[in-house]
Amino acid sequence: MTKRMNYNLVGGLAAAVLVWLDQWTKGLAVTHLKGQEPFVLWEGVFELNYLENRGAAFGMFQGQKVMFLLCTVLILGLVVFYYQRLPEGRRFYPIRLVGILLVAGAIGNLIDRTVNSYVVDFFYFKLIDFPVFNVADCYVTVGAALLAVLILFYYKEEELGFFSLRRKEAEDEREKEL
Repeated sequence: MTKRMNYNLVGGLAAAVLVWLDQWTKGLAVTHLKGQEPFVLWEGVFELNYLENRGAAFGMFQGQKVMFLLCTVLILGLVVFYYQRLPEGRRFYPIRLVGILLVAGAIGNLIDRTVNSYVVDFFYFKLIDFPVFNVADCYVTVGAALLAVLILFYYKEEELGFFSLRRKEAEDEREKEL
């Protein structure tokens, strides 16, 4: 088995486990929170509050199921495309994790939108009146934040050549500079 195949297998399994965890928590929310008063974990700060979100983040674009499905498939395609282009080696493990988190979050919410026409949300930070969210949303948010930190502070510009669609030309240029 090649290293790339191993990365893909481990990444796919990790994403599958994360999707399962997301769906399991949403199932618990449906079973224990739907139709109930919010379950207060910390008075005035944090509670579990069942919500069926037919929109995107913060409830935007309500009822736009087809648009969400198309955007999700496009985003999944881009993440998988760039995941395949990642160089091998430990240095790129953090950005592989980003890809896994983004894929798991997108698939977790895609399952909800496809099956239910809404996403089950249940985490609510009452203290700051933050929009209700779920585990898949956490994956996407953490993944996006980690990607920003990695690009800004961890990787050097020349290490990010895999983002270029002109991969071969970028590699040739790098070789000429050396």
